[in-house]
Amino acid sequence: MLLWRFACAWVGLLGLSAVACQTQAPSSGEQPAAAAPKVVQLAGVDTSKMTEREREQWSALVGELLAPCPDQPVSLAQCVAEKRACEACLPAANFLTSQVTRGKSKSQAEAAFRARFAPDQVKEIDIGDSPATGAKEPSVTIVEWADFECPFCGVAQPILHQAVARHPQDVRLVYKNYPLSMHQNAEGAARAGVAALIQGKFWEIHSLFFQNQETLDDPSLERFAKQAGLDVAQFNSDRKSEAVADRVATDRKQGDSFGLKGTPTIYINGRSFDLEKFDLQEDLEAWIELEISLKSGSAKGSSTAQANGSARDGHDQPVVLEKPNSKPAASTAATAPTPAKTEHVAGAASAKGG
Repeated sequence: MLLWRFACAWVGLLGLSAVACQTQAPSSGEQPAAAAPKVVQLAGVDTSKMTEREREQWSALVGELLAPCPDQPVSLAQCVAEKRACEACLPAANFLTSQVTRGKSKSQAEAAFRARFAPDQVKEIDIGDSPATGAKEPSVTIVEWADFECPFCGVAQPILHQAVARHPQDVRLVYKNYPLSMHQNAEGAARAGVAALIQGKFWEIHSLFFQNQETLDDPSLERFAKQAGLDVAQFNSDRKSEAVADRVATDRKQGDSFGLKGTPTIYINGRSFDLEKFDLQEDLEAWIELEISLKSGSAKGSSTAQANGSARDGHDQPVVLEKPNSKPAASTAATAPTPAKTEHVAGAASAKGG
């Protein structure tokens, strides 16, 4: 046995195919033919356009991965086939078809599935008095950490705001600062954004900053403040204050606690929309649509969002928890707005509330 394994290792070193190696020496008799991989078929999942290899890979995934709802300890395939009480199962099975047909490896598809559906991937995010736009009572809360000088954040802005515009009764966008040290004017712009927030003009200044990312030096910030209709004297005083600096630092510290590595970093209902796994253009709308349908109890695996092969959400609905605000808004006491509550966004235990 040792000699055989040594020979295999030596063949590998010579650059020959590892297919020639086995973990044990072959017997003198004929080898039994390998069993054909089991191909799964599930109602509501169209695999007709897949290649044979893709169907086999998808079948293995739905047969091995567990259903997204913790109270259904069965495979995804069994959950769908038996119509278990987990609305996320069929969307999750369709989600895996998109991963496979995009050419993702088994491990990549598993990682994306976990990021998208695993119960332990939902985090509680303290919204506090961060600037927000969109629905007052949202089904979907998008939290973005961004840097006003980051070009990728500039690309993300219209996509995120279009999502809010498409779903004004369901989607809310929350902005948090994460100025990167590599950007010379990012810290100053972040503080200027908070100063504009104090005067109720954050989104006006937000738009101007992202439209002029290459000119965010100090004179430009003051010019944009005038353009946005701010009280410039107050704006200049606030943006240089310690309270505003602390406000930016608080956003950054929260991002660090989540392991933030760059900008933009996006969370949807407490779940990371990892831009290494998901695409804003291809995946965001379908993710939102399924969140809304799960909230209303009308999730369907055969919806338009499922059919287009985009990423979809699993079992988590947003939960908003309230507690008394423990910290005043950043700025001087004379000008700082005082929010009525501090909100937290997280996910429920399952689509069925289990």
